[in-house]
Amino acid sequence: MERYHRGSIAVQERVGVRGPAEHVGRSIGSDIRGVAADFLAQQPHLVVGAADGDGRVWASLLTGPPGFVRADGPGRITVTGGLPAGDPLAGALATAGTRVGTIALDPRTRRRMRLDGGLAVTSGGFAVEAERVFSNCPKYLQKREPVELVAEGPGVLWRGTSLTAGAASAVRAADTFFIATTAGERGVEASHRGGMPGFVEVVSATELVWPDYAGNAMFLTLGNLAIDGRAGLLFPDWEGGGLLQIGGRARTEFGDGGERRVRFTVEAVVESLHPGRLRWSAPEYSPANPPVHRGSTTR
Repeated sequence: MERYHRGSIAVQERVGVRGPAEHVGRSIGSDIRGVAADFLAQQPHLVVGAADGDGRVWASLLTGPPGFVRADGPGRITVTGGLPAGDPLAGALATAGTRVGTIALDPRTRRRMRLDGGLAVTSGGFAVEAERVFSNCPKYLQKREPVELVAEGPGVLWRGTSLTAGAASAVRAADTFFIATTAGERGVEASHRGGMPGFVEVVSATELVWPDYAGNAMFLTLGNLAIDGRAGLLFPDWEGGGLLQIGGRARTEFGDGGERRVRFTVEAVVESLHPGRLRWSAPEYSPANPPVHRGSTTR
């Protein structure tokens, strides 16, 4: 099994972590083990990344009662239900062959699991034939507890090509977001980013910047961006249940001393209140979160 493509390998070599990356990469497999199946069955939500019919990459959030996501054998998961009409990925998740990346993240336990593969349409929703399955450490994950399930919701509230003042405030206040990236035929990845509020900088209504904190040395997301700059961001409003989805393009900036930042150009924005959304408690921040500071980075 080829764990890394040329983009990830190039970033690993530039940062000087090829050895650790090869070691950590042994955790990537194609089978869903029993502990992973049990974990999936307990989750009330699932983040999914994919490209829409126009090729724009998005990340979105599906919710349901525990068990709506489940392992259907060692190499496949099934998802009951789908996204509401108007969500940027509603069509993609109803189209056989769509390449998807998923991440199941449990704020209650600070555990997360990622699974990528190809989509198959089912009578009750969709399935993903697993190609890459692995778990990540709890670093930068905020702890939260579920508070309320809100059954009704108006769906999409607003669409545009730049951030509104409210959306910009939401980004500045965020301690968590998800990012979907792609490497073309190599598929799609959905990943998590976390930090203290303010770690994502709003440079303007069409530009965001965030630091790339030290992680597991895989560089799957930055590796994808080295090949294809398309990316989709998802900022959940944990306490209110809203979603802020942003599509655009991203590039990595490498500074002195190993510093890395990602600069994102906003091209499309969707704000939503999905039906069946979850509201969560205020966070208990991860002790791994670095302090927020602003620094100059070569463009």
